[in-house]
Amino acid sequence: MDNDVRDALEPERVVFRKSSYSGENGQCVEVGEAADGGRWLRDSKDPSKPAHYFTAGEWDAFIRGVKNGEFD
Repeated sequence: MDNDVRDALEPERVVFRKSSYSGENGQCVEVGEAADGGRWLRDSKDPSKPAHYFTAGEWDAFIRGVKNGEFD
């Protein structure tokens, strides 16, 4: 299997980071960029739970929605 494909499919090989906007209330997610441009999301309170994968197109649509106020 190609390394880029493997990295996209294996979140344990991805570096996750928590948003600088996250507070100390424990209601945070961590985001990791996959080699194929997609993103992995996981619960920062329990990173051992399965991460959720979003393609680059899905992630871009989500970010556009946030910026446009679709989730306010």
